[in-house]
Amino acid sequence: MTTIELHDTKLAAEKLFQRKRIIGFGIPAVIAVYLTYIFFAFDLPGLAERANLDNAVTLASDSWSHKVHVTRDNRSGEITYAVEGERKGTYLDGMRPAWVSGDDVTTIDLGGDHVVRYLPDNRTEIDIPGFPLITAQAEGRIVTTNLPDDLPDWISATDRRVGITTPEGRITLTGARTEVFNYFPGWELFWFTLDSPYHGQSLGTILFGEQLDPVRGNIAGAVSDWWNNAMWRHKDVAWAIGETVLMAFLGTMGGAIIALPLAFLAAKRFSPVMLLRAATRRLFDFVRGVDALIWTVVLARAFGPGPLTGALAILITDTGTFGKIFSEALENVDQKQIEGVSSTGAKPLQRNRFGVIPQVVPVLLAQILYFLESNTRSATIIGAITGGGIGLMLTQAIQTQKDWEEVAYYIILIIAMVMFMDWFSGWLRGKLIGRKD
Repeated sequence: MTTIELHDTKLAAEKLFQRKRIIGFGIPAVIAVYLTYIFFAFDLPGLAERANLDNAVTLASDSWSHKVHVTRDNRSGEITYAVEGERKGTYLDGMRPAWVSGDDVTTIDLGGDHVVRYLPDNRTEIDIPGFPLITAQAEGRIVTTNLPDDLPDWISATDRRVGITTPEGRITLTGARTEVFNYFPGWELFWFTLDSPYHGQSLGTILFGEQLDPVRGNIAGAVSDWWNNAMWRHKDVAWAIGETVLMAFLGTMGGAIIALPLAFLAAKRFSPVMLLRAATRRLFDFVRGVDALIWTVVLARAFGPGPLTGALAILITDTGTFGKIFSEALENVDQKQIEGVSSTGAKPLQRNRFGVIPQVVPVLLAQILYFLESNTRSATIIGAITGGGIGLMLTQAIQTQKDWEEVAYYIILIIAMVMFMDWFSGWLRGKLIGRKD
C-alpha cells in the first residue's frame, strides 16, 4: 500500500469515527431535547402539584368496597338506610344495620370509637377520638357548628356544608340532610338485593335447606333473583356483552366479505386496468385512514345511536384494512396452481375459486380472526359513543362518580371477554387452518 493510499484510508477511517461520534452524541441529545420539550409542554411540574393521592386512594378503595348511607332528611326528620345511597338498595321497613341503634337519638357506631348521633331538632353530635366533640345544627339552608377557625385538613366547613372524612367513614351535613357513609369491604348485594328471601342465606341453605319462598323452589328462585338483580343488573350486563361481541363480529365479518372481491380489483395480477386498480386502492386508503371512532360519530348523526352504528363503523374501517391485506396476499399466490386449474378448462371465476382462494384462505382467516379479537376491544369504546354494549354501561358508571365498584366489575368483565375472544380465535384458527408445531 502506497503512502497516498494509506493517507486516504486513514482519512476515511477518521471520518467514519467522527460520524459515529456525532451520531452517538446527536441521538441522545435529540432525545434529551424532546424529553425537555415534553416536560414543559405537558406541564409536568403543575401536574405533580395538582395531583391528589388521597382521591386516588379513595377511588381504589371504592372499587373493592361498598358504603352504607344513613341519611336524615332535615325537613321531615325521616331516617333512611341504603347501600350506596340507592333506592334499590334501601333497607326494608323495620330493618337497619346492626351498627345503628336508638330511637329518639339515633346512634351510629362507625367503629374505632367514632360515633355519630342524630339528635332531635336536626342536631348532630360527632365524637371523634383526639378531637373535641363536634356539634352541628341545620336551620333552613344554614349549618351552624362549634368548629374552630383553624380546621384540620380532614374537615371542610362553610355555613352551607360541612364535610368530615375519617378512616372509619365520612359525614356530610347540609341544610337539607345529614348523611353518614360507613365503608365495608366487598360488593354488597351482588348476589341478592335486600328484598330477596335469599339475601344473607348461605349456599348450603339455598341448595339443601328448606324452601325459603312459598311459591318458588330455592334454586329457581335464587337464579331468578340473581339474574334480575336491580342493583347490579346482571341481565342487562349479559345483554350488553352480547351486543359488544355482536358489534365486533358483524363489523369484522362484513368488512371481510366486502373487501375480498374488491381486493381482486386492487391486485395488479388480477386487475390489469391501472385506473380501476388505483381507484380501488385509494378507496381502501380513504376508509381505513379515518379512525373507527370518527366513523362512529359520523354514522351516529346519520343513523342515530345504537349497536348497528358501531358495527357499521368497524365494517367501514376494516374494509379498507382487509382490502389492503387481501390484495397483497393475492399478489403472492402461486401461478402454477392457477395454471393447473386452467388446464381443466375452468372459467375465470372458477380459476379464482379453486386456484386462488385456497392459497390465500390461511392468511385471510388468520387476519380475520385477529381483527375479530381486536375489534372486541374496540367495540367497547365505540359502544360508549354509539350507546350500546358494555362500553355504554361502563361510561354511565364512571359518570356517576359514586359506583366505582360497578366500574371495577365492568372492567373485569371486559378483560374476561377479551381473554375469551383471544382463546376462542386461537382455537378456531387451529381448527380451520391447523397449527404449526
